[in-house]
Amino acid sequence: MPVALITGVSGQDGSYLAELLLDKGYEVHGVVRRSSSVTRSRLDHLQSENLEDLHLHYGDLGDPLGLVRIIDRYGPDEVYNLAAQSHVAISFQQPEYTGDVTGVGAMRLLEAMRVAGSEARFYQASSSELYGSTPPPQSEVTPFHPRSPYAVAKLYAFWATVNYRESYGMHASNGILFNHESPRRGENFVTRKITRGVADIVHGKATELRLGNLDAKRDWGFAGDYVEGMWLMLQQDTPDDYVLATGEAHSVREFCEIAFGHAGLDWERYVVVDPEFFRPAEVDYLLGDPTKARTELSWKPTTSFEQLVTMMVDADLAA
Repeated sequence: MPVALITGVSGQDGSYLAELLLDKGYEVHGVVRRSSSVTRSRLDHLQSENLEDLHLHYGDLGDPLGLVRIIDRYGPDEVYNLAAQSHVAISFQQPEYTGDVTGVGAMRLLEAMRVAGSEARFYQASSSELYGSTPPPQSEVTPFHPRSPYAVAKLYAFWATVNYRESYGMHASNGILFNHESPRRGENFVTRKITRGVADIVHGKATELRLGNLDAKRDWGFAGDYVEGMWLMLQQDTPDDYVLATGEAHSVREFCEIAFGHAGLDWERYVVVDPEFFRPAEVDYLLGDPTKARTELSWKPTTSFEQLVTMMVDADLAA
């Protein structure tokens, strides 16, 4: 039975990845950060169904010795680093914390693997935010131009992964994932904010939804599709870096149109543009070129943009 270690296992991507690996017969160990309110709701169904194969451990990317202990004790074959302070807007409010956890934290995990003598294959969750203001489409050879503390931290983690690959011969790969969403997305991300806003309006709990830049364009896919790409990267003989994307871009305005329309509402009656939600440095247009992943990994998304939006709206309406 192969053994996988996932940091950030209680997040959106971590829960989908844990599902995938358990279905493939893995023993899965997840690292959970201790806080005053530990949220594991995304894993509840897995813990009830896979008690013998899913194990959760307290850990933190700010605690290198603790990481060494976990790696040394459980001897994973694959390590997926999905842990991060991953909200772009919050990174402007907590830039140092974001840099420490999202950036340096990745290096701590790589160094913990090296110190523990681990030969595990390593996956680093990189982000399309690395490209920032670089014109689309963006591929593995497109120059980076990060436009937020979050993106700067992810840039550090990206190059740390490359450096450990080149310096120590580690099987370490970066997945440069464009925006991927689901009903499990955090409620303060714009996509989930929209779908929850629709549900609140339908159920009479709100009369408006306040948003920032409606013209920002993103390449949006379904998180459940993207974790398959993460796994495929670590099945390759040679480590490398890959863009995962749909190859289509849609604006926040389009997202609103479909989300509200699916509930029988006119979005223009309810959406209010609020300058408070604009970024200090905007990222206007992210559009991925997934040719390399499609060619070398045989990976492609299976969920359309409209299917993604309506899936999220239906989930929030039901909730």
